[in-house]
Parts: sequence; structure tokens; C-alpha cells
Amino acid sequence: MRLLLVRHGQTPSNVDGLLDTAVPGPGLTPLGEAQAAALPGALAEEDIDALYASTLVRTQRTAAPLAAARGLEVRVRDGIRELSAGDLELLPGHTPEGRRYLRTAFAWASGDTALRMPGGESGAQALGRYDAVVAEAAASGARTVAMISHGAAIRVWTAARAANVDVAFAAARPLSNTGVIILEGTPSDGWKALSWEGAVVAPAGEGGPAGEALGTAP
Repeated sequence: MRLLLVRHGQTPSNVDGLLDTAVPGPGLTPLGEAQAAALPGALAEEDIDALYASTLVRTQRTAAPLAAARGLEVRVRDGIRELSAGDLELLPGHTPEGRRYLRTAFAWASGDTALRMPGGESGAQALGRYDAVVAEAAASGARTVAMISHGAAIRVWTAARAANVDVAFAAARPLSNTGVIILEGTPSDGWKALSWEGAVVAPAGEGGPAGEALGTAP
């Protein structure tokens, strides 16, 4: 299966740099709406069979133009919502406490899945719910699936599940609003990242270390 993981469009909390992870969350800024409107064109070469969004308003609004352009139903699933910030909710991400959020999340991708976000979920819970939605999509028989999700959730799940992306690579590369990571694989055989916001990602052992960006994807 070809899996397109797409971050939602810009929100007011993105502008303010806040950890805003609770459901239903804010909508999109005018720029975010424009980013969502541009998504069908950005994904014009992708033959998308199924479209998913999380339970947060911002992903559903981002998915709406793509759904309309392709005649697709938006399948709303809680499993691909943002990683819960717990007690860190609405803190500025640049503060020491705010930075604890990503440190904890990337520790999950490194294998410490018993670790719990302060006042929130564990890595096993967060990755497990995301895995479940990906497994559902794979079981549907869809060849290409787009999931409109969230920056931290996408990066952490990719670092945890893609054989050729390590934590250092994912942690160093924040995902832009409506940025896309493309993967290929299955839940049983595993996943390989093909591109990260347009840059080709080298397969492990083929041309460089895991997660080496080799250039612009065609």
C-alpha cells in the first residue's frame, strides 16, 4: 500500500507556537484554508483510493477540498489524532516544559513505549491507535491512502515504523503545514519511507545511512 501522511493546514495555535492537541481543537487560519485548497493540486499525481482524517476539526477542514475534488468520503478516525500533550496542553512549544513533549514522543519512537506523557497517554497507546487505523486502511484493499493527520504524530509514527527513518532524522525535520511523507509497505511486511516533503529518503543500506535525504523526488 502507498500511504500518504499529510499534516493539516495552519491553525491559530500553530501561529502562536502552542501545544494544542485536544479534541475538537481549532479550525484553520486563512492561510490554512488556502493550504487546504491547494492540496488537490499538490497531490494531483496520486491516485488516491481512500481518504482519512482525525477527529480534530483542522484535519477534516484540510481534507474537505481533496474529498470534493476526488469524490471521496472522509473517514474520520480518532486513532490518527495528534499525540496528546496531557498536562503540557497549550504550553508554548519553545519552553523547557513544552520541549518535553517532543522529547517524550521521540523516546516512544526509540522504543521506550512504556513512557507516559505527563498526564497523558503512553507510547504504546499512541502508536497502537495509529497502527490500528493504518491496519484498517491496508485491510480495505486500497492501493493508495491519504491520511490527514498531525505533525508530531506523523513524524513519531514514521520514525517508529519506517525501516529507513531513524529518530534523529525525524526529530530534525519538522513537517510543514500540509507537508507530506510518502511511505510504502504493509503492517505485516513493514514500511519504507519514499519521500519526506518532496525529498527522496534513501532505503537503509542503499546509498547511505537510514533516513538520508538524497534530493528532490520526481
